[in-house]
This record gives sequence, C-alpha cells and structure tokens, in this order.
Amino acid sequence: MASLSNDPGGRRRILFVDSDGNRKTIRLGKMSKRQAEGVKLRIEDLAASKISGGTPSDETARWLFGIDSILHDKLAAVDLVEPRERIVCPTLREFTEGIRDNRANLKPNTLRNYDQTIRRMVSYFGEDCKIDSIGCGDADQWPEQMLKDGLASATVGREVKRARQFFRVAVRRKLITENPFTEVAAPAQVNTSRGHFVTREVAEKVLAACPDNEWRLIVALSRFGGLRCPSEHLALRWGDIDWENGRINVPSPKTEHLPSGAYRTIPLFAELRPLLEEAFDQAEQGSLYVINRYRGRNQNLRTQFQRILRRAGIPAWERLFHNMRASRETELTEDYPLHVVCSWIGNTAAIAAKHYLQVTDAHFAKAACTPSNQGGAESGALYAEKGAQNAAQSTLASSCTEDKNTKKAWGNQAKVQLGAIARTSEQVSTVPPRGVEPLSPP
Repeated sequence: MASLSNDPGGRRRILFVDSDGNRKTIRLGKMSKRQAEGVKLRIEDLAASKISGGTPSDETARWLFGIDSILHDKLAAVDLVEPRERIVCPTLREFTEGIRDNRANLKPNTLRNYDQTIRRMVSYFGEDCKIDSIGCGDADQWPEQMLKDGLASATVGREVKRARQFFRVAVRRKLITENPFTEVAAPAQVNTSRGHFVTREVAEKVLAACPDNEWRLIVALSRFGGLRCPSEHLALRWGDIDWENGRINVPSPKTEHLPSGAYRTIPLFAELRPLLEEAFDQAEQGSLYVINRYRGRNQNLRTQFQRILRRAGIPAWERLFHNMRASRETELTEDYPLHVVCSWIGNTAAIAAKHYLQVTDAHFAKAACTPSNQGGAESGALYAEKGAQNAAQSTLASSCTEDKNTKKAWGNQAKVQLGAIARTSEQVSTVPPRGVEPLSPP
C-alpha cells in the first residue's frame, strides 16, 4: 500500500514499499489532492505488479502512456517502470522542413508559402532552436514582431495559423506536450483595403493595350470568366470549350484534390466568345492548350501585366488578377443567385462574402438616386400627403444633373401640392360626425 503525504506550499509526495522492502518516495510537486490520490492508486497498482511479477491493469497502462516525461522519469527512478527511450527533439528547421517534404500533394504555390513561413520562424526563433524550447510566451511575441516589421495583419494571421498546424503535428507525435500556438490570436486575414473593383471601362482599355490575342484572353478570362490566374488559364484546353451548348469546363488544379473539384462548368459568356473564336482561328493545327505563348516558368505574368497597365495609362491596383476575378463575382451576383455564382467562380458563399464580394461606387450611386420607401403602402390622408411628397421628391432624385432653378421649381411645386392636401384635410375635418345625408324633417 502507498500513502499520500502533504508538504508545505501545496506539494504532495507518495510513500510506498518496493519489492525488496525498501521505503521509497515520489515527490509530485504542486498538485491537487484529488489528482494526487489518482496518482497514488496507479503507483499502488505498479508496486503490486512489481512484487507479484504480473502486469498492471489496462487503465494503469493507458495512464502510463499519457503522462509526461517528468513524472515517468520519477517512476523509473524508483524502478516502477522502465525508462522511456530518449527522443532527440529536432530543431525547428528540421521539423518544419520534414513536414513540408512529406506532404506529397502540395501545390507549387503552397510549397512556396510553406517555405516562406519556415524562413520567418527560423529567422525569429533561431537556426538551432529546438521545437520543445518554444514556449507560449515566445509564440505570443512572434506575431507582434512581424507586425512591427511592417507585415500586413492578414499575412501575420496566415503565418500564425500555419505555425499552429506545424506544432499540432509535433503534439500528435509526442515530441512536445502542448502546442504553444494554440492560444495565440491570429490577426484577421481579411484586408478590405486591398480590394479594387475593375470596371468594364477599365477592362476595355486594358484589352485594347494588350500586345496579342493570348494576353487579351488572359485578361478576359480573369475579368469576365472569373478564372484563377495563372493555374486555370494555363490548364484550359480547347477540348474544354463546348461551343454548341455555350459552356466551358474549367480545370481547377487548386481544388482537384476535393470531391468533384477537378472541374467546374461556367457559361461561355458573351464577353469571352469572340476572343476565344479569334484565338481558335489563329491557333496552330493540333494545339492543345488555349494559352501557349506564356506557359514557360520564366514568364512573369504580373510584371508583364503591369507593363500593359502603364501602356493603357491605368494605375496598377493591388492583387491584380484576384481583384479582376472578384469584380466578376460581384458583378454576377447582381443578376444571378449567389449559389449559382459560387458554382461558376468555384468558391463558397462564406469565402465569397469574406474575400470576393465588394461594395462598388455604382451601389452608392443607385442607392442615392432611389427613394428608400419606394413601393411602401400607406392609407387615408397620411397616404395622400406622403404620396404627393414622395412624387415630388422622386422626380427630384431621378435627375441628379438638374440645375438649381429647376430643382427650386420642383420644390415649390411640392409645397403647393402639400398645401392643397392640408386645406383638403381641414375641410374634411369640418364634416359633422353623423355623416353627409340630408337631415330628416323634425
């Protein structure tokens, strides 16, 4: 039998007698009495098994598997268990690069993002830093330092989430006991300041400045087709275009690992058809892909697109290709249900609301020139009064370019109408409550 003893400061220790009759002590440190009682029961089971030469119960075996190395070492020191094999804890670089190399399905862009996160973590925590040496305080300070270095909050949030994924693997492999990044608040990854709506007028100017038809297709497929650039542009083949039924089967390398994510079908939009027909007529015999000239690894579409914008006299906006895709999704939601648009663009309603849909100048202009209570229903004299007022105001609002004299005239007309309504109301109020029938003779 084992006994539990209390030491000053809330510390606990357990006393027991081993198989040789020697009195042994295990110091547990600060621990609640209830927790210490649970440990005492397991130690009694281990001591009894050692004396009898049997094996501990299944509950004790599972408990041994889950305890930390410190307590396990204390049990091994009094010969209740065999020492654990010492696992050499890897450095931060060794561990994170090992995870990266073992992820066989990572896309090239994802691999680049992994490498970027690894470089930032190693630069901050140190080349020789062991993963078990990173505590919660260290994890809290890393995103603060990235913000001080000028990184956008969305970028910092992405890096924190990826670090949390790395260390979650370390916990599962029992290299560490807890994930230091679990409670680290990741800054919001939505940065609306980088959003930009590319109008049709701007798109037309850009198309006119493109050097060839393939570049016009790259721009049009982004702005009017909503394709991801460059992955979906370069994967698109002539066989994916259904000319007869007016549809395009868009290969989607980003989502091909998801169920039914390898392709999505979009309409052959009217803005795309003439450009695709012209490119098809100019394509060499036996051409497989729609975009051929700009497929090389040395092609930097972003740099080339910036040159096209300068030629068109248009300032470059942030996230060049993403904002054209987002502009198309915003535009389509004006005419089609959101679930249909998301099916065409290849995202979800939540992602669309968070990263794609934009509030444009056209929305403000439309709201400013439309009565807010249009279509409302009133009754009685109040309805007549508000109806006349709204009629005058609607006429005013429908033309935002009228001169001041015209607006003043309309305002005077509204006042005359409202005055007439008021006089009518006074006349009605003088009618006796018994009705308008002639009085019967006495």
